[in-house]
This record gives sequence, structure tokens and C-alpha cells, in this order.
Amino acid sequence: MAVATPAAVRKQIQSGNADPIYLLQGEDEVEKSGLAHEFEELVEEGLRAFNVERIHVGDITNGDKLVAAVSSLVAAVRTLPMMAPRRVVIVLQAQSMLVPKRESDAATRAIEDLENLLKNPDPQTTLVLVAGTLDKRSRIYKLLAKQATLVECGVLESVDDAARWVANRVAGAATKIDPAGARLMAERGGTDVKRLRNDVDRLLLYALGQTSITLDDVREIVGPASLQDDWAMANAIEAGDGKTALRQLALMLDAGAAPEQVLGQLGWLVRTKFPLQVPTMVRPAVQALFRTDLDLKRSAGEPRVLLERLVVELCARGAGRPSQGGGARRY
Repeated sequence: MAVATPAAVRKQIQSGNADPIYLLQGEDEVEKSGLAHEFEELVEEGLRAFNVERIHVGDITNGDKLVAAVSSLVAAVRTLPMMAPRRVVIVLQAQSMLVPKRESDAATRAIEDLENLLKNPDPQTTLVLVAGTLDKRSRIYKLLAKQATLVECGVLESVDDAARWVANRVAGAATKIDPAGARLMAERGGTDVKRLRNDVDRLLLYALGQTSITLDDVREIVGPASLQDDWAMANAIEAGDGKTALRQLALMLDAGAAPEQVLGQLGWLVRTKFPLQVPTMVRPAVQALFRTDLDLKRSAGEPRVLLERLVVELCARGAGRPSQGGGARRY
């Protein structure tokens, strides 16, 4: 039928004029989950218990499971709305049903039933298929391209899209963010999903344990600042002050410090200070250093995120211990 952006789909939902079938695809699980949830707004809140159905497909390992999944889906879509003009059926992990193995006659018939459903959608039901990346050469994808509205999640077109993406990702971590804070992150990160994801991961580490994130918290992560003390991060870790340590780490990296340089400073701290202050924690701290060093060398993650994780671990190991020798500053 058509290709639409998440923003365009949200406008359809707000207007109440939704298409019969949607395929939400892409690797951004947070965006897909958040957008799928918004389809519930097509039904009046008091009637959603009767007219909104969520189906978790899970892994389909044999023909019998495929038959059961397709049968359940067909029944849900063909059920008439109750006291409402529309039903909404949301299918999660739909790729397991859309691209199964044809291992039996029953499985083949189930796939045919699924194709018939897609070819003849119910006008009173909006079907939302949430899937990972599908093979565009496959028969089922070609059918969906004709019958469904295809939505690629994780593609941002504006600052508003980016702010909404930030809020959804923070909500996925069981916390919430001040709208002004989400807007600031969007303005600084733009529509670059990779950069926004890294910024949000840093923010969640900074606000670890908080139930909400304020505009001031965001400013500490993305706001302009100058690095005043090369050893402020080490001093903060020694004091068990995680927020300050993460802030100083960000300042060091933003000022151009190489990840290897930061790791070297953390190694010095563990070798020279931990044996005096927290001797029982030296071994696990050294193991954490070695793990981070290996992850950096084999590019097993974003260097900033790997270092932030290490800083959080070291702060937890040194938390509550009084500083000896006037802090971690090296002379």
C-alpha cells in the first residue's frame, strides 16, 4: 500500500483514520514498541479491554505452533468490535510467524490462511505487525508491500521526532524525563539515532537509581562545560561519587582524551589507591579493568559506554570509603 514514517503514522492515529494493516519493522525495538502501543489510542480507553488484543508470537519451532499462532490471529482479526467502531490487534515478534519453516502440510496450509488474511483484511480491525528485519525478496514481504503500510522505525526526520524517541527510550528503562530535557537532547543530538542512543545511555548511567530525569541532569551530560581538573574523575571515584565521576569522564572524552588514556588513569587509581582503601575489592576491580581493555581492543561496544560502565563499577567498589593521602591526584 504505502511507506510511512512513524511521525506520519502518529498523525493517522490522532485523526482516527488508520489503515487496515501496518508492518512496523527495523532494528529499533524501543521505537517499534512505543509506536505499537500508540495504536491503542484508536479505541476509547474504557473499551480497550474488549477491543485491543496483543498477541506475543514468540519462537515458532514446529508446524503445530504455527497453526496455533495463525489460527489465533485470524480469530482475533475477524472478531467484531464490541461497542466500538474498531478493533486493534497488535502482533509482537511477528517475524516468527511471517517467515516460518514449511515443515508439514499443516504448516503450509497455515501460511496460506495467513496470506488470505492479509489479502482480505477486516475493515473493522487494524492489524499491527511488529517485526524485525524481513527479507524483501520473500513472498510474504512482497504481499505485505502491496497490502500493508510499511513503517521503518528508527528513522527520525525532525527534532520533534528525536525528542519523542528520547522520551520513549528513557521510558523503556522504567523512568521518565522532563520534556524540556528530552527536547534539549534532541536539539544537541539532532536526528542521528546512533548519537542519540549513546547520549541516552550516558544519561541513564548518570541518573542511575532516579525515578525521573530533570533538565539539569540532561545539561550535565550534554551541556557545554570545561575540564578544570585532569584528576577530578579519579578523585570522584575514590570518594564513591558516581555522578561527578561520570560527568568528569564525559568532560575528558569531549575534550579529546583517548579512551586508552582514560583507562590508564583508572588503572593507576586501582593499583595505587584501592590496595590501601578497599583491599578486598582490588581483584574484582582489576578484572573489570582487564575486561574493559579487551572490549576496547576488539571494539565490543562504544568506548564511551564501556568506560562509563567501568567507572560505575569502580565507584560502587569504593563507595563510602574515606580518602587517604589527600585524594587521587598524581604528582
